[in-house]
Amino acid sequence: MTSPSIESLEKLLGTPRDGALLRFSLGMEHSKAGESPKAIEYFRAAVARDPGYSAAWRALGKALEGAGDDAAALTAFRDGIAAAEKKGDKQAGKEMTVFARRIEKRNPA
Repeated sequence: MTSPSIESLEKLLGTPRDGALLRFSLGMEHSKAGESPKAIEYFRAAVARDPGYSAAWRALGKALEGAGDDAAALTAFRDGIAAAEKKGDKQAGKEMTVFARRIEKRNPA
């Protein structure tokens, strides 16, 4: 069942308010609802619209990791770290570095 929050946000898709923030918000709502595939889809859409959106990269990485796709999560975190560094978002970069290292330790080459 779709939550009222998701329904109201989905009404904004395709309107002038549609953008990376809307897609990120939809991803967060789907994530809260336990709908990982839909959350991942919206997080991917958010970073496609704004490749510098470090919070969306972080959320994408966490959603992918939660779905058991460590390889894709690691890629998302690495892309997010690059985006955060380019933007000067040091905290997001540090967080994603920690998350990436955890995955690397679980999956040694």
